[in-house]
Amino acid sequence: MSLPSLARYLPILDWGRRYDRGQFYGDMIAAVIVTVMLIPQSLAYALLAGMPPEAGIYASIAPIVLYAIFGTSRALAVGPVAVVSLMTAAAVGNIAESGTAGYMTAALTLAFLSGAMLVALGLFRLGFLANFLSHPVIAGFITASGILIAASQLRHILGIEGKGHTLIEILQALWNNVGETNVITLILGVIATAFLFWVRGGLKPLLRRAGLGPRMADIAAKTGPVLAIAGTTLAVWAFDLESRGVAIVGEVPQGLPPLTLPSFAPELLSDLFIPALLIAIIGFVESISVAQTLAAKKRQRIDPDQELIGLGSANLGAAFTGGFPVTGGFSRSVVNFDAGAETPAAGAFTAVGLALAAMFLTPLIYFVPKATLAATIIVAVLSLVDFSILKRAWTFSRADFVAVSVTILLTLFFGVEAGVSAGVITSILVHLYKTSRPHMAVVGRVPGTEHFRNVLRHEVETQPHVLSLRVDESLYFANARYLEDQLLRHAAEKPELTDVVLMFSAVNEIDLSALESLEAINTRLRDAEIRLHLSEVKGPVMDRLKRSHFLDELTGEVFLSQHEAIRRLERTSKL
Repeated sequence: MSLPSLARYLPILDWGRRYDRGQFYGDMIAAVIVTVMLIPQSLAYALLAGMPPEAGIYASIAPIVLYAIFGTSRALAVGPVAVVSLMTAAAVGNIAESGTAGYMTAALTLAFLSGAMLVALGLFRLGFLANFLSHPVIAGFITASGILIAASQLRHILGIEGKGHTLIEILQALWNNVGETNVITLILGVIATAFLFWVRGGLKPLLRRAGLGPRMADIAAKTGPVLAIAGTTLAVWAFDLESRGVAIVGEVPQGLPPLTLPSFAPELLSDLFIPALLIAIIGFVESISVAQTLAAKKRQRIDPDQELIGLGSANLGAAFTGGFPVTGGFSRSVVNFDAGAETPAAGAFTAVGLALAAMFLTPLIYFVPKATLAATIIVAVLSLVDFSILKRAWTFSRADFVAVSVTILLTLFFGVEAGVSAGVITSILVHLYKTSRPHMAVVGRVPGTEHFRNVLRHEVETQPHVLSLRVDESLYFANARYLEDQLLRHAAEKPELTDVVLMFSAVNEIDLSALESLEAINTRLRDAEIRLHLSEVKGPVMDRLKRSHFLDELTGEVFLSQHEAIRRLERTSKL
């Protein structure tokens, strides 16, 4: 295999050949900043996923290195994220109890399945399948997930027991145990939450007034969780709050990620197949949107199919090094980009920093209160909640509004798997509904021009013996009969009709069902002594028609333009 061909699957061979000292300095600075940010984030998302805290760090080491080798984004930071962590907890929680060996094994297996699916999709260039999850549905799912995540973390803020995968289950558990609230834990959690909210809006202006540059002030403001964790950890240690019921992270093993093996038990693989597929799709959609947004700022290119391989490799790495499913995170990727990351090597340097933290800094994590980790999650995910999507969808498209509403409601009240599954199904159904009833307009010529427009919207010229119908959609099995019904209805309204012209300027594809409908239309119009013509047929569509007998049996002609068709038919009618 040649070097260019190999670089197609190993992008590191492309950017690595041109790596220089300037890029090294930029990547190192970004790595230091992202490492500091990732330590508390990784602990928090491990807590959300129901995993031991060290699993969050493990899931941020090997996956980052593998993505640096196989990924195409130069700024994407891969690791645990809120939505995928929630989906992990929902999927694995149905199989095993959190904290057990079975739970860990199921999480590793989930990462393995997700990674294998992503790699397979990338190798077969099937990244387009993610397009079946529409943006409004994704926005609705993320909004509902943000609410679920925030609600699920309230038990850590209150210092009480409480479980559940739906909003009703979570709220019921909180209500049943609210009387056992630990006041000190509550105070710590409220202070940490309030501080983190202030950091988001108040720290940057304060640093700017102190003379810090806008870029550094923005980056420093994003490391607020480190300050919150340092302050509350110090308070727990200094006042021995553990003895007063404050839940802490506790002992975290020192050392590099262990080598682990997912389970290949058929029953477990079967139970996790659908959740793994949903995590793969959601993770890819979230990651590719972040990667493309950041790449556009530097006029760089992202290869979606190679991104599937990169993310898949990262998840496979997590499965064999004690982690859980990962994807590209928005906040850490933005920090990585703003801090000056030049190449994916910044991610590899970040992995080295996290590995050093796992080896030498874990004793400092012992007194970290879980309430503070919960506060970092709550503040992070509430920024994802966006109910304005409902208003925008209602204003723009009722069908999209239904899809968003169904996704939000099912996610909140039936869980994340039901929500995202409903989102995918609803997106497909909405698409089928819209395309099954395509817009078709009777058109006429704008006076003095060669342009043809909708007779209901413009003052145009028409001929009583000619029906010009513009089809504004590709024709396939779902709308073939609709075309037939609409055309014959319009034809029945024109008693003097002798010619029908189908304007195909917006038709990009015709399948066999649509071809059969065109043949039926041609036959029925011929029986009524009406000729059928086509105009402005695109090359690929004409190629498809030439492979059939339709053009041989067509009663009329195929015209290059609608203007030519009408001019010829006008001349014919005068003879």
